[in-house]
This record gives sequence, C-alpha cells and structure tokens, in this order.
Amino acid sequence: MRKLFVFSFFIIFSMLTAWSIIWPPAAWSFLIMGPIYLIGFYDMVQPKHSIVRNYPVFGHLRYLMEELRPKIYQYFIESDTNGTPFNRQNRSVVYQRAKMVDDTRPFGTELDVYDNGYEWLNHSIAAIDHHKLNMAPRVKVGGPACKQPYMASVFNISAMSFGSLSMNAILALNGGAKLDNFAHNTGEGGLSDYHLQPGGDIIWQIGTGYFSCRHKDGTIDYNAFAERAVLPQVKMIEIKLSQGAKPGHGGILPAAKVTPEIARIRLVEMGEDVVSPPYHTAFTNPLELMAFIQKLRDLSGGKPVGFKLCVGHKSEFLAICKAMVKTGIYPDFITVDGGEGGTGAAPLEFSNSVGMPLREALAFVYDALTGFDLKRHIKLIASGKVATGFDLVKNFALGADMCNSARGMMFALGCIQALECNMNTCPTGVATQDKSLMKGLVVDDKKVRVANFHKLTVGSAIQMIGAAGLTKPCDLHRMFIYRRINHSQIQTYGELFPYIPKGSLLNTPYPASFEFDMATSKEDTFVPDYSGITNIDYSNVSSY
Repeated sequence: MRKLFVFSFFIIFSMLTAWSIIWPPAAWSFLIMGPIYLIGFYDMVQPKHSIVRNYPVFGHLRYLMEELRPKIYQYFIESDTNGTPFNRQNRSVVYQRAKMVDDTRPFGTELDVYDNGYEWLNHSIAAIDHHKLNMAPRVKVGGPACKQPYMASVFNISAMSFGSLSMNAILALNGGAKLDNFAHNTGEGGLSDYHLQPGGDIIWQIGTGYFSCRHKDGTIDYNAFAERAVLPQVKMIEIKLSQGAKPGHGGILPAAKVTPEIARIRLVEMGEDVVSPPYHTAFTNPLELMAFIQKLRDLSGGKPVGFKLCVGHKSEFLAICKAMVKTGIYPDFITVDGGEGGTGAAPLEFSNSVGMPLREALAFVYDALTGFDLKRHIKLIASGKVATGFDLVKNFALGADMCNSARGMMFALGCIQALECNMNTCPTGVATQDKSLMKGLVVDDKKVRVANFHKLTVGSAIQMIGAAGLTKPCDLHRMFIYRRINHSQIQTYGELFPYIPKGSLLNTPYPASFEFDMATSKEDTFVPDYSGITNIDYSNVSSY
C-alpha cells in the first residue's frame, strides 16, 4: 500500500500538472490533493501508528470507524433487550416516564422467559387496587441515638459528584428532588453551591478525601464538617467506605483540572494534584469506625449518619457488626453498592472483576444485621443498576428499605449512554465540564423530568406490590420473587438466599453459611484472622 501510495502520488501529481498547463484554473485542485498527500507522507514516517504507516491516508478510516462503532451499534444493531450497561428497553421506559408520555408496551414481553436468570414477581388473586395504596411511601431513618430522624422517600438519587457531573446536571437533579420531595446524594466530591441552591434534601457523602471538610494535609477538619453538616438542607451524612464500580481503588484529580471553583468547594489547593486514597485516615478498625460515626452524629446535631460499601471480605462486615454490638453504637443506615454500579471512570479490571454483585451483597448484609439483632436499628439502602419499578421490588424483597439510582436519574436528565463520561465530551451536557456542551442541558426542563421519573417509578413499584396482595414495600418477602435457574428449574429468592434466625450470630452454633467468616472476624481489625482455622489433613480423608 505504501508503494501504491507513492506511485499514485507521482501519477496524479503529473496529470494535475499537465492539466494545469493546458487549463490554468485546474491548479486549484492542488489545494485539495496537496494536503491529502502531505498527510500521507507524514503517515509513512510517523512511528506511533502501524496501520496508518502501512496504509497512508486510508488507515485513518480505521479510527473513524472505531469512533462511530458505539453509535452505529446502539442505533442500528442492538435489540431492545441486549444493550449494555442498560438495554434500550430500560432506557426507553426512563425517558418515557421522565417526559410523562405513554410507557406501555404492545404484544407481550420481548424477554425470553425460559432463559437462565429470568426473574418475576408472584402476583396474588387477592390483588389490591393501586388507588387504595400509598403511592409515595416514606421510611424513617434514624436509630436510638439519632435526634433528627429523616422521613425519606423509598427512591433517591445516588452519589454523583460535582466535577463528575456538570453544574447544570447537579442543579437539575437537586431541583427534581425538591419538586417531588426526595433526597440527593452529593457524591464524594464535596457539598457544592449547586447542591444547595435549588433547595432539595441532601445526603452529604464523606469520602476518603474528606472534600468540603478537610485540612490541607488531607485529614478531616471537624470544624469544617460541623459548619456544613448543620445546614438545614443536609438531612443525612454518608461515610463512603467503597463503591461498586471500583471498590478498593482511590482516585486522583490532576492539578490541571482543579479550577478555583473546585478548589473552593473541596477545600484543596490550586496547582496540586488532589488525591482520594483507597482508605480512610480518620479510623483504622471497626471500633474506631463506630466512634467516628458517633462523632459525626454529634457534630451534625444528631442527624442520621451511616456508611456506604461494596461488600468484599464478608468477615470485614461481620467485624463491623461485632463492633456495633460491643460499643452499642449503630449507624442509622447502611448503603450497599453492588459490583455492577456505575462511575464516571474506572479501570476495566475493577469495573468488571472486583466487588460483590448487589443481590448477593444485599441479602448477606440483611442477614448479618438480622443475625446480630441489629436490623431494627438500621435502615438498608440498595444501590446498583436500579432504574425500574421491578428493580426496586427485587431489592425490597431482599431486605432493602430504600433504593438509590445514579444512571437512572442521568437518563431522566437526557443521558443517551454515549459512554463518554470519562472524556469530558458528553453530548447531552450531563457528565462534562465543557460549558458549550453544558448549555444544552436546560435546568428548568430537566428538573421536572427527574421529578416525573421518580414519581412514576415509585408508583410502578407500589402497583407491583399491590398486585402481590401487599400494601407496603416492607411486606415483601424473598419468597415473592422467582428466578429461572435452568430450562426446567426455578427457585425463589428465599431458596437462593435463605434467611437466618434473628439473633443467631450472637451465640454459637452459628448458621453454617456464616461459620467460617465469624471465625475469622474480630471487632478490633478489618483484616481477617485465619490463625484459628484448622487445616484439613487431606491425606487421611476418605475419597468416599
């Protein structure tokens, strides 16, 4: 191809020269062909790209097609049910509810009900008319030590930071929360003016970087925390231990991206990289975590304080439960984030292969709290790929009191799943700091769509609960949800995730599924202790 390019250059150049001599206006053609051939000769000598080096000019088509591939696939190839991370069917129902247009479907389900993993809710002959149900249920968040409990919606906006999302996106999300009376989680990027301006309820998330409440060395500044935590809009405080999309992975905001506004909001220095470590410096073990929770609760004037985690070692969570029992200090809520959760940017390996999926994690956390007889003090929030009423129903059945959604709310804002969140080129102005793109997101319109999506999604979940013959989300039981295991076998969530008796982890013998992790967990350390585990002598074990 290189030889053909050089040969064609000499032939075409000679022909154009001859033509220009015969007809002078033809010389203008050099303005078109000249740059093309200059690019081609540069392609042949540049050392970085083998394709364009071997295929001058034409090799660039490969990068053009690579750029267009996601768009072509989304709009022309993928079916309504096979798109990822969210398929077109689920995206469409969010758009329709946000716009308050017809969200019904004709002709039956497009899902293969005999495919492995298909799930459904058992309905009742004694279904309840949804007009007789409370279509906007609330949950009281606040344990024995909480002085300012919060009556929360069962569906709220999950953690997304200003900086990851645009100014207009944050304003629209909080404006929507204000309109339909639900809560907006700030994400770990700090409590910004844009979270506070519309007046919606706030869950202030405190991450490992302690943004908006930190000293210059990155440690927490309790005075700065207290100053902001007592604001009337701040209804709950969430300590972020880890998140589903990249658990155990810290982050860095390069100095070049630290604008004066971000520096002011996060309490960081201009001209320096901003590091979010993968661990907290305010505590080092479960007992210290409990003390930290109590301190933040006191400094906030007694507001609900909890933590968010993606479950990793089960023994770590059991160690936290043991610390709760020993100290008598309880978080007011726990947010369980699944490994399928989203983020603006995460390493592929972390996004794909680290962290327990939500269903297994939520069932485990609920059972652990029940086993220690702690669930009565603590509300559970489920987060991770929640976008439809059935997503809420499945999480309620597994033990969640409430659910959070990030990407679902982004769809309500107009996100088209362009998968450019990490490139600052979001075409809808949601996940970008490019002011020219941000202008495309009109706050007054989008905040109404966020409110609509929230209201109709909660309504759809309540209607499903009524179809099961129940009146409240807390009435759901794991036996109400079925999953297809294979072509001829189905099981309920109750069979897949069997309950354990209340208080069964307070004394031995423990339920068999918890024995190993109970033996390796201690309240004074997050690190599993395997020293007390006896190895099996396989040489003396019968093969039968």
